[in-house]
Amino acid sequence: MHFLGDILMEFKKLFTKKGVLFLGLFALLSLVGMNINFSALVGKENQFFTLFQLFGPTAGMFLGPVVGAASVLIAQLSNFFIAGTQFSMLSLLRILPMLFAAYYFGTKRKSFGIAVSLIAIAAFIAHPLGKQVWYFSLFWTVPLIAAVLPKKYSEGVMAKSLGSTFAAHAVGGAIWIWSVPMTVEAYIALIPVVLVERLLFASGIAVSYVTLNAVLDKALEKMKVKAESFVEIRKKFTFRA
Repeated sequence: MHFLGDILMEFKKLFTKKGVLFLGLFALLSLVGMNINFSALVGKENQFFTLFQLFGPTAGMFLGPVVGAASVLIAQLSNFFIAGTQFSMLSLLRILPMLFAAYYFGTKRKSFGIAVSLIAIAAFIAHPLGKQVWYFSLFWTVPLIAAVLPKKYSEGVMAKSLGSTFAAHAVGGAIWIWSVPMTVEAYIALIPVVLVERLLFASGIAVSYVTLNAVLDKALEKMKVKAESFVEIRKKFTFRA
């Protein structure tokens, strides 16, 4: 009941004029980001990671994990309709990684990061190919490790960013191995690619969060609006700080 109460409180913050405005601006920014390719998805033609991966998860911190994940879902579904993307089970499942990333970035529940890591690893290794390249799933211990660190580290922007991007990779990877044919050699070749790619994503998420935090704080100050009424601002990442 306490958990449901928290969810209702989060959504209550969103359904205000200011909350809807923020959601609209985030959706617009997301739609732009989704149409700027960052890197290609191995194993699937004309599929790409986009700039959305660099800032999408930050919604979880600004709006809270539940509403943040909901805003990411709205943005992704909107992009589906605008881009005329053909709906399929795989295309719908590809929405999930960013939802988990946004929730991870905003939540204070350590159990979430632990569960994401363990379930994704188990799902990957349960696949016949996954058993052969089980070590690939070790990437997905990052959300678990980041979550169980002492609070002063686990709540830090870099730990959240790393945990968030690897949580997305864990969910996406667990889905991918069961839906896209690949080889052992392909997964081995992906290891250095994933390492570099995810470090770039984590850096992008961290920089995006700190930048948006400072810009939002300044904008709300100029508008004479209290941020805490609908969005969470970390004061140590503001121009005033």
